Amino acid sequence: MGLGKYITARVAWAGIVSLVIVTIAFILMHFAPNPAIQQAATDAALQGNDPQEAIERAEELRGLDRPIHVQYLDFLQNVYTLNWGWSEYRSQPVPQALLEGLYYSAQYSVPWTILTLLIGPLVGVYSAINMYSWKDHLATGFAFFGFAIPNFFFGIILLLVFAIWLGWVPVIYNPDVAVFSLENIRQLILPVFVLVTGSIGGIMRVSRNESAEFLNADFMKTAKAKGVSPMRAYAYHVMRPTMVPLSTTVVGQLLAIFLGSSVLVEVVFGIPGLGRLTFNALINQDTNLVLGSLLVFTFIGVVGNLIEDLVFTILDPRISYDDR
Repeated sequence: MGLGKYITARVAWAGIVSLVIVTIAFILMHFAPNPAIQQAATDAALQGNDPQEAIERAEELRGLDRPIHVQYLDFLQNVYTLNWGWSEYRSQPVPQALLEGLYYSAQYSVPWTILTLLIGPLVGVYSAINMYSWKDHLATGFAFFGFAIPNFFFGIILLLVFAIWLGWVPVIYNPDVAVFSLENIRQLILPVFVLVTGSIGGIMRVSRNESAEFLNADFMKTAKAKGVSPMRAYAYHVMRPTMVPLSTTVVGQLLAIFLGSSVLVEVVFGIPGLGRLTFNALINQDTNLVLGSLLVFTFIGVVGNLIEDLVFTILDPRISYDDR
């Protein structure tokens, strides 16, 4: 199997995974109580009408009285054509609400991801070069501090110090400022710092352990004997092979933090992003918006894992596609 066929197979598998997750979401939604139908029954009972008739009428209006396979096919068509319904909480179509939330989430997610991918491996290699020295202990301690402290608690402490006490950053997020402006940098620097410190710990440890194996390898001794500068030797003969195993963990760790911590960080800092939108949709029992958020996070996870597989395959030319 060549590289082209392998990529095609991985893309097809990603499509199958997304279909399975969408199917599970449909089953859960089908058997879960529908708040709109329950509200219709309650209103009918309060008005002295028959609640059962109100339930049947509400189900007929929403197409829930049709056979389950028909509902499932319509559900698939709506999902893959982005016809995700109307958000009662936001009073707008669900895709539009999700795009607006994703717009604000991307403003801190993009710099956070870039800084994590740059700082994490570099700190790991630096720590391996100075292994068991005070520099190694300092770098390891900083990485584990960010990894151990809860993001929402760290964010509250930073807001208290830098926003309330010192007044260096705004307390309340302002969504009306320009994206590429100094004011937007000031209000996003704390959430980006919180996420970066929380994500470089695992990446740094993997990078440190992997690069330590290459520092005393024969090819490093040969490079030093030929007079290659230390910076060039570390960049070409340590960093490059370290990125191969690191690529199998970095995407998963970043996705886990994005899916889990985005809600907490956005709630703490008042960012109207995708995480806070999902949180408010759950509080307001907006079924369509909750389902749409679930699908967005699902597709991000599937695409992220697909990119991880492809990057690992491209970085390591020793991989045999026949066995995968």
